[in-house]
Amino acid sequence: MTTTVYETEEALRALMGQPMELAVRKALPALDKYCRAFIERSPFLSLGTADAQGRADVSPRGDRPGFVLVLDDRHLFIPERPGNARYDSLTNILSNPWVGLLFFVPGYEDMLRVNGRARLLGEPALLERCAVKGKAPRLGIEVTVDEAYLHCAKALRRSKLWDPTTQRDRAELPTLGRMILEQTAAAGTAPDAEVVSNVDELIEENYRTTLY
Repeated sequence: MTTTVYETEEALRALMGQPMELAVRKALPALDKYCRAFIERSPFLSLGTADAQGRADVSPRGDRPGFVLVLDDRHLFIPERPGNARYDSLTNILSNPWVGLLFFVPGYEDMLRVNGRARLLGEPALLERCAVKGKAPRLGIEVTVDEAYLHCAKALRRSKLWDPTTQRDRAELPTLGRMILEQTAAAGTAPDAEVVSNVDELIEENYRTTLY
C-alpha cells in the first residue's frame, strides 16, 4: 500500500473538497450577541498558543461560567489562575501573540472558536473583577479578537462527551501522582508506595488550597 503525504492545499482540496459558502461566511470579525452569550455561559476553554519557532501548545482554562470577561466586541480578558508554574502559554504569548480559543458549555454540543492576538495584562480593575473568595489573579490574558465563529456539533456527537453513559471509571488508570512518578523514574525502577501516597496527598492538598 502506498502512503500519500499531502503537502499543498491544492492536493488537500482535491481530496477533501471545498467548504460550504456558509461555513466561510460565518467567521465574524468581532463578537456578536451569540458569541457573547456563549462565552458568558462557558466554564471551560482550550487555549492554543505557539512559540517563536511555531512549536504549538494547548492548555485548559476553567472556572465558574462567565470567568472570561467580554470587555467589548473585540476584546476578552482571561484571568490566569494558579497552576504548575510552567507558564507555557504565557511564555509563548511573549514571543508569539497569535492564539486560538475553543469554548465549551456543558450540555451544548456546539462550540465557539475565537482566534486573535494576546498580551499579558496586569490591569487592577480587571483583576479585581476576576477575584474569587477574595483572591484576585496576578495577571490575565487580553485577547484582541480577529475572528469568531460557532463550530458544529459533529465532534461532540461522535465523542458523546456529555453523555453520562460514556463516563469512564477513573480507577482504570493509576493516580496522577503514580503516573507522573513512573514516567520520571529512572529506567528499571518503580516509585515507592509511600512516596506515591505522599505525592497524591500533595496534589489533593494543592487542589484544596491553591485553586485561586
